[in-house]
Amino acid sequence: MTTDKLKKTAVILANIGTPDKPEVAAVRKYLSQFLNDRRVIDIPWLLQKILVNLIIVPFRAPKSTKLYQLLWTDEGSPLLVNAEKNRLALQKVLGGDYEVFTAMRYGNPSIQSVLNEVKEKRFGKLILIPVFPQYASSTTGSIAEYVSKEISKWYVIPEYRLVSQFYDHPKFVQAFAERIQSYDPESYDHIIFSYHGLPNRQIDKAHSLVNSETCSCEEVMPSHGQYCYKATCYATTRLLTDAVGLSKSDYSVAFQSRLTKNWLNPFADEMVIEKAKSGVKKLLIVAPSFVADCLETTVEIGMEYEELFKENGGEKLQLVESLNDHPVWIEALTKLVKN
Repeated sequence: MTTDKLKKTAVILANIGTPDKPEVAAVRKYLSQFLNDRRVIDIPWLLQKILVNLIIVPFRAPKSTKLYQLLWTDEGSPLLVNAEKNRLALQKVLGGDYEVFTAMRYGNPSIQSVLNEVKEKRFGKLILIPVFPQYASSTTGSIAEYVSKEISKWYVIPEYRLVSQFYDHPKFVQAFAERIQSYDPESYDHIIFSYHGLPNRQIDKAHSLVNSETCSCEEVMPSHGQYCYKATCYATTRLLTDAVGLSKSDYSVAFQSRLTKNWLNPFADEMVIEKAKSGVKKLLIVAPSFVADCLETTVEIGMEYEELFKENGGEKLQLVESLNDHPVWIEALTKLVKN
């Protein structure tokens, strides 16, 4: 092993994942891995196993497969396609002192396989970037825990850095602001900033000393809110609306993809219906908790919410494209690596 090799830095861009194919068996495998994660469904172990493996996965897999079939392109899963574009673009910018990897918490390329390669090549440094702007235990926390456990078993543990969140990074804000501005937001009657929802109990865990229901995080970032998902979502919205030049009457914040009523609210689907019934004809939706278009953006918002909106009197619902391979997003990743 050469000295130059030992000085190289491995960079892992990690995401949640995607099924290998839009087929029931592949989707069932993916959902089983995902929903059996203790950080995703944090209820008593036995109850989780019964709920996930006997109820949710068997009934949800066929339905989810139909949705993935709507999402899939000739290139494959958009999430994985954009992840590879990000990897190649970032590798080009960083040059030979770095090697960039794509890894998925569930599915392929697996984090385990990527870590095996990093271990074998014996990099001098490892930088892990879960590509979630706002920290959540079920996303960034799950990936960080997995990687930490694995590298703790290595005989030689390299210098290691985790980028836990980046919602307030100037380049991230700039990239999303440019995406929003490209859709001429002033031409819409209203804008919804839609974030992936979480169970309220997970939000409460980030508020060990403060009641999350009475917290002022919707208006200002509290001192205890640095890693509160709800607080950082509202902070993201404030940063983006300031950058784009929106007033408070122009937009709302909502949360999508809920499984029960005991999740973060207001609920995005209900807000879409409410806006349509109130006379909003043109609605723009921004999803700043996603850096790449996926099932939750393309299908849930772009198709399902559009149908809800038109059924209730709306005329046009437009999803703002995610960052995908936006050049300023690549700049943001570069700065996160070199920080």
